[in-house]
Amino acid sequence: MACTTVLVGKYASNDLSTMISRTDDGSFDVKRLTVVTPDKQPRKYKTVISHLEIDLPDDPMRYTACPSVDPKHGIWAATGINAAQVGMTATETITTNPRVLAADPLVEYKKAKSRNEKDVPGGIGEEDIVVLVLPYIRSAREGVTRLGSLLEQYGTYESNGIAFNDENEVWWLETIGGHHWMAKKVPDDMVVIAPNQFGMDSFDLEDAFGAQQAHLCSADLREFIRDNHLDLNQDGRFNPRDVFGSHSDMDHIYNTPRAWFMGRFLTPWSHRWEGENAEFTPESDNIPWALRPDRKIAVEDVKYMLSAHYQGTPYNPYTSQDTGKRGMYRSIGINRTGVTSVCQIRSGVPDEIRGIEWICFGSTAFDAILPVYTNVNKMPRYLSDVTLDASTENFYWGSRLIGALADHNYSTCIQHIERYQNAVITKGRQIVLEYDRKMAETGDFSLAAQANEKLSAMAREQTVSTLNKVLLDASQHMKNGYNRADN
Repeated sequence: MACTTVLVGKYASNDLSTMISRTDDGSFDVKRLTVVTPDKQPRKYKTVISHLEIDLPDDPMRYTACPSVDPKHGIWAATGINAAQVGMTATETITTNPRVLAADPLVEYKKAKSRNEKDVPGGIGEEDIVVLVLPYIRSAREGVTRLGSLLEQYGTYESNGIAFNDENEVWWLETIGGHHWMAKKVPDDMVVIAPNQFGMDSFDLEDAFGAQQAHLCSADLREFIRDNHLDLNQDGRFNPRDVFGSHSDMDHIYNTPRAWFMGRFLTPWSHRWEGENAEFTPESDNIPWALRPDRKIAVEDVKYMLSAHYQGTPYNPYTSQDTGKRGMYRSIGINRTGVTSVCQIRSGVPDEIRGIEWICFGSTAFDAILPVYTNVNKMPRYLSDVTLDASTENFYWGSRLIGALADHNYSTCIQHIERYQNAVITKGRQIVLEYDRKMAETGDFSLAAQANEKLSAMAREQTVSTLNKVLLDASQHMKNGYNRADN
């Protein structure tokens, strides 16, 4: 599944929060936001894709999730924050190379070819990972170690990147072949950009096999690299991207341009991104995995990056100028996104309300992002009661309808979209500030549910109003429009 990830360290953010965010770019997957309470968490989990059964601990925590509405392909919980105020997003599909896959093949489901044979289960994957990990961890580091042990035991049938955050730390784990993995703590003053490629461009193996302060990996990773002649690095420098990743021509169309745009946004002054003397171009393979931003980063900045379609460049598919380069690179904000979230774990607020999940559905270029408190037992119906049939009665379909209508009338609808996006995030922040104060003063954290209902009602009002406007605009620009005075 193609996605884009942004990770923000504590001291890179404007408010000392940590943030992990990702666009879940499936195939128009219908998604909803829900809460899984301990009584609803399975004790024996069976994967749909790989037919694997796993026994789960008997002490799960409550957590939020964004599962698929249609369960036929599995849960696909995507993202969430648990009762310990730990966030998780899974997964960013990443690339690897044949040398890695030959040495440690992916663990794929094998259906029996005859009655005398038995099916062979596959490993775990994006369908499963949030459900298997998030309810059982109390820190970002614990998320890495639990997932790492599951990968070593069961393997995986795909290459993925997974992020975890708590109040102080952000960790990023990347799978290597079927059973191997490595994980790194995001430097506190940096922002990570990950566009469907093996991302880490540095890794301290001495730390990983020693103090483990900021690096973790599978126990035999050194031997795995050595015995399979995977190290392509020169002069003793260890770059995991060169060892485990890919550098294909398709990367230069589909992946690296997204990193280029996000890096250009984060460091417009400290790096050169354009012109004859550019340090990095849209097709550079060496764009850094982590960058120290030229200014502090807020949720709005994360949303902007994840909504990007190369605005302000010749590659913008919506530009009216004939640049000869329109749409040549894969946008970040694309049509088939199901859900996008920012899991924000805050400082300076009571422990019970540290976790805020910012959520939006559909194409990020046109949708609005809404904050909700996660320390609740259920989400408002506008966010959770989503049907497979199109409807104006929930946030998912309202967002999808707005995007589909506005895309074909971009130049006339974009003003409605910008006002909509600004209104939802502004009013959303106002409500969060109001209820942060109320809950801090009263100690009544059950008010979070009331706040979420108020946030949901506001989002519904703004979404319906914007849908009315873009529908009218689209209707006025239909090709069969005609007036008697036209003849």
